[in-house]
Amino acid sequence: MRIFTDSWAMTKRCLTTTFRNPDAFGAAIIVPAFLMWLFGSVFGTIMDFGELDAINFIVPGIIMQTVAQGVASTAISVNNDMSKGIVDRFRSMPIAKSAVLTGHVLSSVVRNIITTIVIVAVAIIIGFRPQAGILDWLIISGVLILLMLAITWMGVIAGIIAKTPESASTMLFLLFLLPFLSSGFMPIEALSGGLRWFAANQPMTPIVDTVRALMLGVPIPDNALILSLVWCAGFIAVSFILAVQLYKHKLS
Repeated sequence: MRIFTDSWAMTKRCLTTTFRNPDAFGAAIIVPAFLMWLFGSVFGTIMDFGELDAINFIVPGIIMQTVAQGVASTAISVNNDMSKGIVDRFRSMPIAKSAVLTGHVLSSVVRNIITTIVIVAVAIIIGFRPQAGILDWLIISGVLILLMLAITWMGVIAGIIAKTPESASTMLFLLFLLPFLSSGFMPIEALSGGLRWFAANQPMTPIVDTVRALMLGVPIPDNALILSLVWCAGFIAVSFILAVQLYKHKLS
């Protein structure tokens, strides 16, 4: 089908742009790797994670934080396309409208997958010892890819509606905070009041709990996997529809 071939062409275009800018792509890998080392080796010695070692506890949180930060580059890329006339060129070509956006999303997922692999590798070097089997890793991969798709489509929306690349990145500020306000970096029981309620009911927490449990080979908390899938699927559906409609409105 044309939509698939067009989307693949746009994905290759975005990936080519990424790999032609090795400084930015390298920084996107090095910074998360440094954070993994920092939280695992430094902060882990002064924080209480209950029965789990610090490194085993925080790996999912670092992954979530990295994925959320990676969305900013997608928002900026979309905004650049919208503001620098590239989209106007695509309008004159027989390309499916949604393929331009899908290309940005899929290339972002590829970048996030690479970064996630680096994070896990660094974590293993400094002491992370996952107990996941093949099926567990497949489920982890599926959940993380759904998360990447969900929040990347949000980044696309920010890129479409923002007036400048800088404002596109700023619009995603809450996404950057969500991993810190979840069970990613400390047990929810350590929080209090409204912050504890928010952490227990926001979408990042069941995803973090699911990934952590699967990585460590322990039972998944009640309904965490189902909630993870529901949150991701809901965000993907709503964000995709909204992004496409906003994009068509901009083109008109």
